[in-house]
Amino acid sequence: MSDFRELSPGLAVRGVNPPLKLADFKLIAFDMDSTLINIECVDEIGAAVGKKEEIAAITEAAMRGEIADYKESLRRRVKLLRGVTVADLEQVYTERLQLNPGAKELVAACKAVGMKTLLVSGGFTFFTDRVRDTLGIDYTRSNVLEVQSGPNCGQLTGRMVDQDWGDICDGAEKRKMFLETCAKLGISPKQAIAMGDGANDLPMMGEAGLSVAYHAKPKVREQAMVQINSGGLDRLLELFA
Repeated sequence: MSDFRELSPGLAVRGVNPPLKLADFKLIAFDMDSTLINIECVDEIGAAVGKKEEIAAITEAAMRGEIADYKESLRRRVKLLRGVTVADLEQVYTERLQLNPGAKELVAACKAVGMKTLLVSGGFTFFTDRVRDTLGIDYTRSNVLEVQSGPNCGQLTGRMVDQDWGDICDGAEKRKMFLETCAKLGISPKQAIAMGDGANDLPMMGEAGLSVAYHAKPKVREQAMVQINSGGLDRLLELFA
């Protein structure tokens, strides 16, 4: 881990000297898929049409930073979801999606000291809205899956819906939303924490005062200030007095 210092097994830091004070931070931003939750939603949705492996291969390459154009990679994956029903999405949510260990504890601890919370995801509002409501997240940004009307009512079209802020929440959009939220709160990005696991999280993580790689891809671990390589999200709290 080169210049990383292991605080305890599976938890390492560089450029910071714990114990820190949690109340010195005013915002924590989370990725969703494989960070706050245990799955990559797009892969699991793909299982409904027998395309999980094909979609998962694209997801893995994108998260490792091997696909430069995240937006195009997501369009390719969503196109393969054409014909998936809203009932299929509901099944993914009820049967496969779980919060990762320590998610509730970490969010509760942050809220207890007055921090605001942000969820920025390359995933979909069908899931982010529910995770937001479960955890009491303050702000979210993610993508909208287009659903057909008419004869094939309730089926995905294989496209996403443009929103007032843009078309797709990729790494650049995560960074933009992160900085906009800091500005809205009247804080410096250095007073914020950003947590993620994939290459599209790096732009916002690079702006944060504390960047955290959670069970992350190698490229993300290398660039973060904190690595959580075992255990739950609440292991971050070990850095704070």
